[in-house]
Amino acid sequence: MIFNLGSINADHFYRVPHLPTPGETLTAIDYSTDLGGKGANQSVAAVRAGSKVCHIGAVGPGGAWMVDRLTELGVDTQHIARIPTPSGHAIITIDALGENAIVIFPGANRMLDPTCLEPALSSARSGDWLMLQNETSLQIDAARIARDHGMSVAYSAAPFEVDAVRAVLPYISVLLLNSVEAQQLSKALSQPVEDIPVPRILITRGSKGATWIDRVRGETVSIPAFSVTPIDTTGAGDTFAGYLIAGLSQDLPPRDALIRAAAAAALKVQQKGTTKAIPKLDQVLAFLN
Repeated sequence: MIFNLGSINADHFYRVPHLPTPGETLTAIDYSTDLGGKGANQSVAAVRAGSKVCHIGAVGPGGAWMVDRLTELGVDTQHIARIPTPSGHAIITIDALGENAIVIFPGANRMLDPTCLEPALSSARSGDWLMLQNETSLQIDAARIARDHGMSVAYSAAPFEVDAVRAVLPYISVLLLNSVEAQQLSKALSQPVEDIPVPRILITRGSKGATWIDRVRGETVSIPAFSVTPIDTTGAGDTFAGYLIAGLSQDLPPRDALIRAAAAAALKVQQKGTTKAIPKLDQVLAFLN
């Protein structure tokens, strides 16, 4: 079982000729909306990878459609609170090459009630997983409870804040970073990434693949990215993360879980949107075959 204390956002997509520069006004070529947020994306990815997922989070007035969408996609939403604070949302601009620039309003995601954690995690058992990202409140509280339950904790260090990462490091089993975040963390902690005191570290490198550093087994696994033409890279890292943790929770060897995750991300970037573009497991397996 995977529990996910994660953000839930309404994503607003604006397709533009190029990413705007300071002071520039652009006319969007296209506009669309989708359910997003790093948390929601990862929950959907893990479900589509074949795992059971319980999402812990909050939405504000008018956010019921996002909860309904998660439920439709197979996520357990009984621990998503409805609160007066406006729901989180994101403004996403996407250029002709599929690259993006994103502004996030955290809203309800950062206003979670601490009393929600114990009931949500009460059914967790040793061997279950907790996923976290830096888009919500209560990260340390949740990680501490998860450790007490004997769970594994996976933390996506995005949006990157060194203090947030430093605070949660003692509790996590897997630290997920992209290459930029890895450099930032290494500089802030004054040590190489591979020496950071976490059992396992994943570094995603976009089109250059990913590296898995396992300090427990003393091994490093590197995989290439699949060569595809991207349309929209939004949510690719979340898709990778959700598929990876799902694979690990299903006892796949790390290399196999990484390859599935890379394939899922490759399929995702060829589609517009966030959760609606995350592929199902049968699509991923067909792609790999």
